Amino acid sequence: MSKPARAQAKEVDLRSRLDHLTLSRKEGFQRLADAPPRPRPDQLARRQIKQLGETALEEYNRGRRNWHANLGPLRTPQMEALHEDLWDIFDSNAQDGDKAKGSIALDAFPGLGKTTAVLAFARKLHRRTIREEGELTDAGHERWPVCRVGLTANTGMRDFNRAILEYYGHPGRFRGTAAEFGYRALDCVLSAETKLLIVDDLHFLRWRDRSGIEVSNHFKYIANEFPVTLLMIGVGLEAKGLFSEGGSYANAVLAQTGRRTTPLDLAPFTIDSEQGRTDWRNTLLAIEERVVLAEKRPGMLADNLSDYLFARSTGHIGSLMTLINRGCQRAVRTGAERLDESLLDQVKNDAAAETARAELEHALASGRLASRPERAA
Repeated sequence: MSKPARAQAKEVDLRSRLDHLTLSRKEGFQRLADAPPRPRPDQLARRQIKQLGETALEEYNRGRRNWHANLGPLRTPQMEALHEDLWDIFDSNAQDGDKAKGSIALDAFPGLGKTTAVLAFARKLHRRTIREEGELTDAGHERWPVCRVGLTANTGMRDFNRAILEYYGHPGRFRGTAAEFGYRALDCVLSAETKLLIVDDLHFLRWRDRSGIEVSNHFKYIANEFPVTLLMIGVGLEAKGLFSEGGSYANAVLAQTGRRTTPLDLAPFTIDSEQGRTDWRNTLLAIEERVVLAEKRPGMLADNLSDYLFARSTGHIGSLMTLINRGCQRAVRTGAERLDESLLDQVKNDAAAETARAELEHALASGRLASRPERAA
């Protein structure tokens, strides 16, 4: 095998080992952070595809399947704005150790790319830190700038601390009390000089249950004792009481967490302003550029399918990317080699997007809404 072929095979191998489960351990996150850009399949015309042999065609279509399944993340205006806010807060948290660091709560509806946006930021942070400070700390320990923990509905303080130990692969993660796990977790954070602690799926936590108050207290302990920026991700966090005020002890405990936490959000695309329509069009153009289909033409998405895609996705980037991904898979598999309404009508999307589809289609068809900016139209 030639050197270029070996290098490409290594890139594919690195990418093939990336999945959500690997992010529960530091080595998995490092693979995500250090993974090279995915090799893009060649843009072949239909005539060229027909000239491929059976094996070559299977390899080409396999590459396109993987490519279309991983088109993102896109640098949407929402993601860029979120990253600027995250850098502001993170960089301002470079206080001395005797000062509590401000926390972040990313609270937004499902399907808006919260986790994707945060992982993209964490990847940049990991690379920046390693580039500036090196792979090893002054004490000779491995440097791990980011730690990510996912919660479940039954997560208590002991489970939370154990998840941190699991991320670092600490040998003492199997036996111990909540307090012992907490001390070991602090030792891991200090030894690895971790700077960002991501807590995903925070909405799974029952805040007003005893376990929720315990973990909330533990978040304050982390803000006070751990030299990290705590970044919490969830849905409806304010409604669940993360920023509660009140006279009861439970509310007071949660209110203190709220006083130290900056809420951020991610908004869906909107088309009720010229800027919103421009942002929507630019996103479709970016997706269109990445699609690898033989019959792709300029304006295939941004001109011909703008209204249709907005109605099918309701402006949610997650629903949009799911529809595009599945549409591309069908276009390759059936030989259509293009995206249009007739093909996409056969593609199923998530339930929430399909529920709101009819109303948006009527508003767009009647002219009450328009998805294309005036200069493009």
